[in-house]
Formats: sequence, structure tokens, C-alpha cells
Amino acid sequence: MIVCVCNNISDREIRQAIDLGISTMDGLREALGVSTCCGNCLDYAVEVLNEHVAAPIQETVLKRPTLTT
Repeated sequence: MIVCVCNNISDREIRQAIDLGISTMDGLREALGVSTCCGNCLDYAVEVLNEHVAAPIQETVLKRPTLTT
């Protein structure tokens, strides 16, 4: 979903930026240009930021099958 219409920034791009280490709105503004034009996206961008930062990291642990004889 497009969050920032002025700069064509999606929620997925915001989440990817967070995964790469950005953890503040100022960081998102600098890296992506979110909320630098009209500002209408600020509330939703902050919501995406807060939800993604607060979400626990989901790790996938692969287990090898064991052979029994």
C-alpha cells in the first residue's frame, strides 16, 4: 500500500528500511523522503514504523531430518 503519495513510498519500503536499521521518523525522512512534502502521510508512516519496530523478529530454524536405523 502506498503510504507517501508525493514520493511514491509503500509500507513495504518502510518496513525494509526498518529492517536495514532505520528506527526513527527522521531516518525515514532522510532515507526515503517520507513526509517531506505535504505531510499527509506522517500519521500512517509513524504507525507502520512503530508496529514494525515493536514486532518480534520471526526466525525460522531449519532442522535436519535424522535417520534412524
